[in-house]
Amino acid sequence: MEIKEALGVVEAILFASGEPIELRHLSEASGIETETLPSVIQLLNDRYDGCGSGICIKRLENSYQMCTRTEFAPYIRAALETKKTTPLSAAAMEALTIIAYNQPVSKGFVENIRGIDSSSVVNNLVEKGLVEEAGRLDVPGKPIVYRTTSNFLRSFGLNSIADLPPLPGHSEQTSMLELDDTDTAE
Repeated sequence: MEIKEALGVVEAILFASGEPIELRHLSEASGIETETLPSVIQLLNDRYDGCGSGICIKRLENSYQMCTRTEFAPYIRAALETKKTTPLSAAAMEALTIIAYNQPVSKGFVENIRGIDSSSVVNNLVEKGLVEEAGRLDVPGKPIVYRTTSNFLRSFGLNSIADLPPLPGHSEQTSMLELDDTDTAE
């Protein structure tokens, strides 16, 4: 294997992994001898240093991991905080409420209640860490079911799902509708 190819192979494996990879496993996956890998990784780090890259490869005991450079941490933190603190849309809040009160539920269940395709909304909630997969239903097609996460509880100041406020009963909803009617009659 040529050095250019070896650099690309190691870089791709480390990038795709996202986690530390033991030297032995990196050697097996790349087909590069364990004795050669440290010099390949050093060449990658030299390349990153030479172009001012925000990426480096760190050695962690007998493993290697692709990381961002510490000097870029404030920028990364700001980008991730912005993503985390983006308020939920009305559609996302509606889907999250349906999941929280009825969990575990499938996307189809959420869609039936909302009356609209909710795949992207549920996927967004999963991406934000508020909802997670909780298995599959034992019905044809075996759809994935979703439940709320500990991040959901933390975000909404709850200790458990039992702390969710009760849903208004049918009589409460009717009286609320009557109040709305009297307000508009004036």
